[in-house]
Amino acid sequence: MGLRYPQLGRVFAEVSARNGPSLMQFRYTIPLFLLLSSFHSKTAAQPEVYVHEGEVGFLVGASHYFGDLNNRSSINRPKSVLGIFVRKQISNYVAVRFSANYAQVGYADQYSKVEFNRRRNLSFNSDILELALQGDFNFYRFQPFSHADFFTPYVTLGAGVFNFNPYAYLRGTKYFLRPLGTEGQGSTVYPNRKFYRTMSVCFPVGMGIKYNLARNLNVTLEAVYRFTTTDYLDDVSSTYAGSVAFPLDPTGRPSIAFQLQDRSNDTGVPIGGFGRQRGFSAQRDQYLFLQAGLSFSISSYRCPD
Repeated sequence: MGLRYPQLGRVFAEVSARNGPSLMQFRYTIPLFLLLSSFHSKTAAQPEVYVHEGEVGFLVGASHYFGDLNNRSSINRPKSVLGIFVRKQISNYVAVRFSANYAQVGYADQYSKVEFNRRRNLSFNSDILELALQGDFNFYRFQPFSHADFFTPYVTLGAGVFNFNPYAYLRGTKYFLRPLGTEGQGSTVYPNRKFYRTMSVCFPVGMGIKYNLARNLNVTLEAVYRFTTTDYLDDVSSTYAGSVAFPLDPTGRPSIAFQLQDRSNDTGVPIGGFGRQRGFSAQRDQYLFLQAGLSFSISSYRCPD
């Protein structure tokens, strides 16, 4: 838009030849014209001066478990999740995210509509500590300092590791289930059943929306499903080991492990006979995070051309 100096010289010469008496007025307009031209150039370049490098933020919300105790994918017993993340912007549409989450999951057969599950009467709770690396892919260009590119839906996928340790309550006392070997792990009945690991791999897949509230403040809402490589998030996977795998305690009473591996005594006739189905080992457990959060943009300054 602004005229450069050689052009101004020619205009000044033509006006001088044609309008000698008004030359003084034109001379005073030159500084004002140059000032306005310079201001316009800086304003037009402003959106390119700041570069969106990424974000840091936190997320809070609800978590839910899906597995052998919740095999109908019911969403009726959510628990809490809290997370933090750092996102590095690779381009206007692609970012890499590193996140850390703490969540609680749990379920009980008493919530099921399936008769067998209610008679089985198992339950569990567990804390989850998760670290994940994800790729975020924006549908639209996202620039927090722009008046046009302030909103985008996105999809996310990645991989991570998480730690879990299921526990249950018996007559008001809390017991961690893995050391008890509730499916005969470590017993002579099932010598090939090893104690499962309490660390596993997860694969987050989901989508969300992101909106820029202010220059450096963004709000996020996302739902991300976690597929896992373990079937023991709930301590239930295959078959009952039966009473033969759980010797009586020193007082001659059934051991804690035996009482927690089969809770059907509380609902009627026990169903935990040796080799009878306890869970479905062909399907791995999963969990879901539904979170809302705030993030703070990280920008760098680039000198305009």
